[in-house]
Amino acid sequence: MSEFELHRTEVDASFEGTRVPGLRAEFFRRPDGDRIASVGRYSYDGEELLLAWGYVDEEHCRHNAVRNRSGGWFPAQAGCPRVRLEKHGQAVTGLAVRAPTGEWVRAGCGSSVSGAPPSR
Repeated sequence: MSEFELHRTEVDASFEGTRVPGLRAEFFRRPDGDRIASVGRYSYDGEELLLAWGYVDEEHCRHNAVRNRSGGWFPAQAGCPRVRLEKHGQAVTGLAVRAPTGEWVRAGCGSSVSGAPPSR
């Protein structure tokens, strides 16, 4: 990340068009030949949750990595992360990201890593 510069930050960032209170998204960029490499770093209430990276001219992420319960990272996966909103009724209360192990890393609702699928 030291080679990248902060491009923009979103507080209470959106996921698929829906605002997620407590989600912070920071987007970093750096030149890479004739392209621009990009990294999105997502945190929830101050704790890192997810990194996703690729190039700004691509529609989807090339790779992603999810934070594990011990504070390290699960191995990077190809493509975009699998993410679902956590809701209580209609209110968005957090989100869940699927790790390569099949575990759901949940942020919000006072939850942490859980093997249970997120609420819909």
